[in-house]
Amino acid sequence: MIREAIIADAVRIKELIGVYADKEEMLHRPLNDIYEGIRNFFVYEKDGKVIGTAALNVVWEDIAEVRSLAVDKACGKFGVGKGLVDKCLETARQLGVKEVFVLTYVPEYFIKLGFKEIEKHTLPHKIWGDCIRCHKFPDCDETAVAITI
Repeated sequence: MIREAIIADAVRIKELIGVYADKEEMLHRPLNDIYEGIRNFFVYEKDGKVIGTAALNVVWEDIAEVRSLAVDKACGKFGVGKGLVDKCLETARQLGVKEVFVLTYVPEYFIKLGFKEIEKHTLPHKIWGDCIRCHKFPDCDETAVAITI
């Protein structure tokens, strides 16, 4: 079941993200950022346990970002990630967003879901909003992908 995250999910969300971030497959998210943005997160819950998470962050009037997509390794290959991305896209449509992007180390995953690779410089609000605070800025090694909805 996919649902909106609640405060009690924050530590588990951080754990899920941390597994991938420790391997430099995504960026770490401080717990305070997760609490502050908890309303942006969705979780996939199975048998009472959160096994996946993703967040939809509105960046500007017509563009949003899917971020922090993380699925428990034991639950991969069951459509958990796709379900979370679909939920983010559905929510973006409801909000009136026209384009959704992702910065990722696994662009092929999102390309299978209909995203297309784009140049990062086409995302100025993102670059000057969040990216400038990243320890990898300006040498970002993530790939940008986007989908028009």
